[in-house]
Amino acid sequence: MLDDELQVVVCVDGYLRHLRFGQDCAEGTTAAYASSLALYMNWCRITGRDWRAAGAALGSFILWLRHSPNPRSAEVVIGPGLQPVRGERRVNAILTAVRGFLSFAVTAGEAEPEVMAQIYELGSTLDLPAELRGESTAILPRAKARHRLSEPDTRVDRASDEEAVALLRACRLARDRFIVLLLGRAGLRRSEAAGLRREDLHFVVDATVLGCPVAGPHLHVVRRSNSNQAWAKSRHVRCVPADPLVVQAYDQWCWERQSRVLPVDSDFALINIARGRLGEPMTPGALNELLDRLARRAGLGRAVSPHMLRHGFASNVLDAGGAIDEVQELLGHRSPSSTQVYIHPDYGRQRAAVERVPAPRELAGQEQ
Repeated sequence: MLDDELQVVVCVDGYLRHLRFGQDCAEGTTAAYASSLALYMNWCRITGRDWRAAGAALGSFILWLRHSPNPRSAEVVIGPGLQPVRGERRVNAILTAVRGFLSFAVTAGEAEPEVMAQIYELGSTLDLPAELRGESTAILPRAKARHRLSEPDTRVDRASDEEAVALLRACRLARDRFIVLLLGRAGLRRSEAAGLRREDLHFVVDATVLGCPVAGPHLHVVRRSNSNQAWAKSRHVRCVPADPLVVQAYDQWCWERQSRVLPVDSDFALINIARGRLGEPMTPGALNELLDRLARRAGLGRAVSPHMLRHGFASNVLDAGGAIDEVQELLGHRSPSSTQVYIHPDYGRQRAAVERVPAPRELAGQEQ
């Protein structure tokens, strides 16, 4: 990170290096932390605060984040009808980055130990959700963030099966059909799909000749440092089964790819053949742009994102009788609580669950 005089902000730069190389955070995560810390350092500069001691004024920082339309000014604009500049979720993400940075500065000797009391207060494990407390009944002390906004309970919408079919019909390239099926039938994140190499796709009945013991067609999600900034979120390799539709779509994409004369022979599974630098790997953002074009071409009334197709995949697996732990493994989640937000039960399944409950007359007849 550079200041106004294009000089490196040493402590911030050290923290970002610690995230990227010390904690093996993804490049996207490190970049998000960098943008958050840039806001914090900018606020400290325009308000005349020392960043080392500004932890006590994070309440004012929150107010500025929410209601300052001009990032170069300390002015805060609040009034009827005015929407906040940033939502609660975004502000909390910024605060998480700031707390991590200030904690790092204390450890590195760049800030006084009193800063920790400014950003944390003493709490207990009773503050944690039940799934994080586990089976232990012990009440243990823990550090609790002093500054945090209450986030609204909003659920990410899923792409319906009708929308997924409409996107497929709107595709003009075999590559695009493969992308839609990869997101909607394998549940990959956009960065995971864009980061796939051809060697990761084991679309054969027996992969032992490839040195892979996994049976049946499948693909491997591997974390790598890719030139297109595509980065798998988990550092652990994940194996995802591929159904016949995905395998067939990939076969058609291979034929289409071989018929093109491209200036670059890339090992990436998804490459540019119509837009951008031909032959180069597609970027994660290019997948969003593709789905936007397909949604408009299909006449859908809204945009469909890669993440909505991922939600649709998880819901379909559950509706088909899959267990929550199976969906957790397929999506690559570390915690079952991360998988809970992907559950969008089909209304028919909800009705069937209610109808399975015996009526009072049936219960009375059983007792007799």
